[in-house]
Amino acid sequence: MPDALDASLPVDDTELVRILSADGSVAPTPAAERYLPLIDALPDAELEQFYRDMVSIRAFDRQATLLQRQGQLALWPPSWGQEAAQVGSARAARAQDHVFPSYREHVVARIRGVDPVDIIRLMRGLTHGGWNPYDPKNGNTHIYTLVLGAQTLHATGLAMGLAFDGKSGSGDPDRDEAVIVYYGDGASSQGDVHESMVYAASFQAPEVFFLQNNQWAISVPVATQSRSPLFRRSAGYGIPSVQVDGNDVLASYAVTRAALDEARAGGGPQAVEAMTYRMGAHTTSDDPTKYRTTAEEQAWGRRDPIERMRVYLEGRGAGESFFADTEAEAQALADDTRVRTNALGGLEADQIFTNVYSEQHPLVEEERRWFHAYEASFEGGAS
Repeated sequence: MPDALDASLPVDDTELVRILSADGSVAPTPAAERYLPLIDALPDAELEQFYRDMVSIRAFDRQATLLQRQGQLALWPPSWGQEAAQVGSARAARAQDHVFPSYREHVVARIRGVDPVDIIRLMRGLTHGGWNPYDPKNGNTHIYTLVLGAQTLHATGLAMGLAFDGKSGSGDPDRDEAVIVYYGDGASSQGDVHESMVYAASFQAPEVFFLQNNQWAISVPVATQSRSPLFRRSAGYGIPSVQVDGNDVLASYAVTRAALDEARAGGGPQAVEAMTYRMGAHTTSDDPTKYRTTAEEQAWGRRDPIERMRVYLEGRGAGESFFADTEAEAQALADDTRVRTNALGGLEADQIFTNVYSEQHPLVEEERRWFHAYEASFEGGAS
């Protein structure tokens, strides 16, 4: 049954996959029935991990926002409110899969093995990319992309390469690889996204397009961007597409798991539209009070993904000690983030020439030599 808030929110239960209602009770929509076996197979430890992931990243997110306000970061894109969509989808991926985030997928990066402070380093301006996607400890997580939609081109290119190289579709789930790429409702209007879908569909690339519809492309509402649900755009390219309640971590996991399994097995590209909400600002340079109402924020706030999962876990017998330990873990992550960020310091000027290209480039080396000579021309040499 639809929850009581659906009448006031732009969510249609006819095709929406939802397992947990806003009050945390198990109330699958008709479209969710086929995914229930995937949830039934999950042990309590994995279900509790979903909750720990969401609580920890919200604490990290709040700390990063405070650090930006204190002048420690140039910019911060909050993920508050979108935790379930990200945690569910990230936990659905296999170790060999490749992940292409946009710039708000903090918990996705953390789940895959990226040190969260590497995200901080990027937003502080200390690095060109944040981390090395080819370092095994980073779990095939490619770097953030602030150019809207560009990451879908990168993801499709890699996915096509997997297909050409026979790294998908063999029927071996432990060997086959797939790609998942994250983008938002605003990016879904970019040409890059549509070109990516054309190529992915044409070459049956093992790729999942994961759209986080957080209802606002900065100050432009989704209703202005599209006259029909966004998941129909990908369906128009012949890509099987599912709309899921992105504030339901169980539904987000199950839908993404099924989509990745299908793509990995040779079923071609899949698409997921996760209906969620950006509770915070677009970035710390944005003021959402200028373009949206308090009533809208409160309505979506009552669908909070963390509270929903907490009620569900309580119903399964999770005790106060689990929730207390989870809060302590989250606070420890926030404290560690603050301490390590304050210790980062500034940027050595020579670093601007590092990792511009994958291999040494003569023009960059010429510029490096010029810069060193310029610094040396001042009394006292380099500062």
